Amino acid sequence: MAPGEGSVAIVRISGTDAAAIGRRLFAAPGHQPWDSHRVLYGHVVDPASGERVDEALLLFMRAPRSFTREDVVELHCHGGLACVQRVFELVLAAGARRALPGEFSQRAFLNGRLDLTRAEAISDLIAARSRRAAQLAMAGLDGGLQRRLQGLRARLLDQLAELEARVDFEEDLPALDAAALVSELRGVCAELEQLVAEARQGELLREGLRVAIIGSPNVGKSSLLNRLSRRERAIVTDLPGTTRDLLESELVLEGVPLTLLDTAGIRDTNDPIERLGIERSRTALASADAVLLLFDLTAGWTEAEEALRQQVPPGAVLLIAANKADLAGVTPGLVSADRSGLGPAAVALSALNGAGTDALVGELLRRCGATTAQGLQVALNSRQRDLAAAAAHSLGLVLQAAAQQLPWDFWTIDLRGAVRSLGEITGERSLKRCWIVSSRASALASERRSRQWT
Repeated sequence: MAPGEGSVAIVRISGTDAAAIGRRLFAAPGHQPWDSHRVLYGHVVDPASGERVDEALLLFMRAPRSFTREDVVELHCHGGLACVQRVFELVLAAGARRALPGEFSQRAFLNGRLDLTRAEAISDLIAARSRRAAQLAMAGLDGGLQRRLQGLRARLLDQLAELEARVDFEEDLPALDAAALVSELRGVCAELEQLVAEARQGELLREGLRVAIIGSPNVGKSSLLNRLSRRERAIVTDLPGTTRDLLESELVLEGVPLTLLDTAGIRDTNDPIERLGIERSRTALASADAVLLLFDLTAGWTEAEEALRQQVPPGAVLLIAANKADLAGVTPGLVSADRSGLGPAAVALSALNGAGTDALVGELLRRCGATTAQGLQVALNSRQRDLAAAAAHSLGLVLQAAAQQLPWDFWTIDLRGAVRSLGEITGERSLKRCWIVSSRASALASERRSRQWT
């Protein structure tokens, strides 16, 4: 099947003219009522010539009971490229226009159908490269992240209301329990910091890791790539320098997407093609999240391996693995760095028979922080993480103002900033809510004054 082909394709039309366009292009035989959420059978017809373009189904969803909360018509056509293109051209000729990337989700957000976290979760679900990444996206789509953030924001709004009331009407209200307020702000700040810390683990599940396999020629890098990929991705021979180009293999190990980079053996050579492969290997090494430095147990740790270790980027996770454990008579698995004959190895393995590769994968994921990601219920994306970090920073400034015993209005400045940052994550209008807080505080003070006077 060619890329883009499928058994069924859906052409979706959203907006006030969706029903009119559907009626113009779709011919339903018999007496099939055009009721909302009812599937009709018929044909897509060219209104200019009356030609039947495709046998199809039509689903009409009347606003607001649709994804965008607008009238929506879906044409369920056959999935051939030529067929879908023809139907699409007829829809455009009937008065529709091409949707911009993400526009349906944007309309759903603007019409109050979704908050920003759910809209972003749709994109994450579509792009998910593993089952765990899809589960995280579904948790966001179900509103798990939205509810957690709204709960934190509501707690801050409650404290902001108390502070706003004291700024304007302190003489009419009882004394504020500053210790309790500070305790509540610290609790919210701790939860935000936890969300920020967990965001990196979520990124591992969504985006995966780039892992470069490096080592001297003929130490078994390509054999290890084939073993982990469970297929013959790279050519393996006893001749050094067989791998002359950068090979990539995408796979999912224990729920974490990995891109394995089989690099050419880094050494001095006069072969121009091999030199080009080595340069690409150095570039891949510089961009890797983690590095597997493989050496031959039968040859031991040499100056060549030590030189390679010095080239590993400072921010990358380094895992040294000793290959050919079967030939060296070493038990595969995790080993101590000080064991005689193993040099600085962390894992002994045999790429030939696969012994020790499970330990290698487990240790790699543990060092990259991916093992703890398996228990995540929700996770922030990079935009959300930055805003949550900004909110936590603002709360830290509020706590500094509290420690310095500054007046209440100094507290409110940064507390408003924290509320605003959390509102930007979900798309809520923070400034409007803060005005409501002030109005509530004013009303509360007026009610208490009236009670005192009566």
